[in-house]
Amino acid sequence: MTRALEQHFTLPELAQRWHVDYKTVQRWFENRDDVLRFGHEHRPKKRRHVSIRVPASVAEKVYQERLAC
Repeated sequence: MTRALEQHFTLPELAQRWHVDYKTVQRWFENRDDVLRFGHEHRPKKRRHVSIRVPASVAEKVYQERLAC
């Protein structure tokens, strides 16, 4: 299955599932290239609003990485 067809999660959903603070989960995913971003990422002088959706396979990868820390 391709990432386009697999389940995607929001950051609040992952924070709730993993019982971790939202800001922590946001930090884990903010610089990853393998997540879906949409919104106004490069808005000068206005508040940026970017929504992030995380494919299930990427969420699993990050979860395993955090377990190894």
